[in-house]
Amino acid sequence: MTSTDHDIKVLNGLIETTIDSAEGYSEAAKDAENTRYAALFQQRAAERRQVASRLQQQVASLGGKPEDDGTVLAKAHRMFVELRAKMSSKDDTAIVDEVERGEDHIKHKYEDALKDTDVSAGTGSVINEAYASVKSGHDQMRDLKHALHATK
Repeated sequence: MTSTDHDIKVLNGLIETTIDSAEGYSEAAKDAENTRYAALFQQRAAERRQVASRLQQQVASLGGKPEDDGTVLAKAHRMFVELRAKMSSKDDTAIVDEVERGEDHIKHKYEDALKDTDVSAGTGSVINEAYASVKSGHDQMRDLKHALHATK
């Protein structure tokens, strides 16, 4: 496997996870009762789509075929979450809890990619730029979760 092949594999894994995150935010926006949260989730979904697009551009520049879909596991998880939501009323705190759990997952994926010493410097730089957005989203959702739980 060449370093380009490795970079493409790592990037495509991040693309899938980032698309999953964007779709998760979109679902959360639909379910949110508070319009402020819905707007926040929509904004984060759009931001994640931009991050995925930037990663896809890097894959294409390396001569690879960029992923354009999320993971099967995430689709199954979303279906489970949707089913659970239909069976019980979800409040915004429960939605934020789910979103924050997803944020933990994507943050760890990016941190693992940043530790990958086989990734080229150029790809590492693109991953680092994307991670700044991911970390910001993670920290925002973590803080929102803690604030919501403090008021209960």
